[in-house]
Amino acid sequence: MPPEAVLLESRAMRDSVIGRVGVLDKVKALVMLPDGLHVTTRMVAEYFEVGTEAVKSIAKRHRGELRDNGMRTLRGADLQVFDRSNLDPWASGYPQGCVQLTVYTRRTILNIAMLLRDSEVARAVRTYLLDAEERGRVGVPRQDGDGPMVETLDHRLTHVESSLAGIGPALRDLAPVIGRISVRLDRLDRRLDATNRVVCAMSLRLSDLAEDVRELRYGPRPLPRPHRHPGSRARRRDQG
Repeated sequence: MPPEAVLLESRAMRDSVIGRVGVLDKVKALVMLPDGLHVTTRMVAEYFEVGTEAVKSIAKRHRGELRDNGMRTLRGADLQVFDRSNLDPWASGYPQGCVQLTVYTRRTILNIAMLLRDSEVARAVRTYLLDAEERGRVGVPRQDGDGPMVETLDHRLTHVESSLAGIGPALRDLAPVIGRISVRLDRLDRRLDATNRVVCAMSLRLSDLAEDVRELRYGPRPLPRPHRHPGSRARRRDQG
């Protein structure tokens, strides 16, 4: 079996096994936020049975690598939306009054497991990964009957997490563009409304002008004769 230092020191080795997120639950049950995709720094620390400062230290030293694997720092409107969807303000793990929040996916947690030295849980995850890698090289079949299905689901979940990780930044970049387009459409709508009022006024004026021209050519229209009831003339004869 390769030494544990391989995962601790080699990013290429970590990248080669980063898709095996299913090992996390096999070593220890991983509690996720209600969305089923993210955890907070405190939840990561509880999983690995270390202090939050140990997790923050790993995140600071390997920020680029962890971001590539799903770590995100939420601020402003993104944080408010995330809070309403996932966090209970009365829960003990809720970061009260925070202006930003770092969240992690399963892929990020597995990445941390391959970097965190002072954690028995992280060491167990690394051992599981290295054993699986060794079995894969020597062609030893998996012992659990549902192994292939588990691996397939792991890869699918990893793909979904990677896709979702990019949606937030994409929507953030798209929001200003949509806002500018909306403003321009509102201006265009107001211009069209003003143009419509002008066209209506011109139509009425042309109608009046056409009537004036007709009167100049043919004279004023005769006034309509008053309507009389058919029996009125007979009644006048009888009265006479």
